[in-house]
Amino acid sequence: MSFNVPSLIVIAAGISGGLGVALGAFGAHGLRGKVEERLLETFQTAVQYQMIHALALLIVAFMMLQSGRNLTLDIAAGAFVVGILLFSGSLYGLVLTDMRWLGPVTPLGGLCFIAGWAALVAAGLQQLN
Repeated sequence: MSFNVPSLIVIAAGISGGLGVALGAFGAHGLRGKVEERLLETFQTAVQYQMIHALALLIVAFMMLQSGRNLTLDIAAGAFVVGILLFSGSLYGLVLTDMRWLGPVTPLGGLCFIAGWAALVAAGLQQLN
């Protein structure tokens, strides 16, 4: 069985985007008044970054469909997925569970996001040639 990577990335983007909407609604309606305002802001930051990077995954998938898969696009997709899990996931965990050890995980997710955007730049530069 062969995997259609662009389709898998679109599926990951759809799951991430749908969960982002659901978690955003949960934060706005289910957490308001139950957690401190700063924690609610932290939760919304997680949602915002998740949604932005769900869209970034769609960009990567469409670039793959346009020009074919290559290492830079594979890296971008992987970095965005891992970034969502580490960055947004750790912030959700911090707010919902008070597990403070998740705090140092968040910047690792941010580094993944940066790596994903850098790989996207590299993919764009490759397409100029």
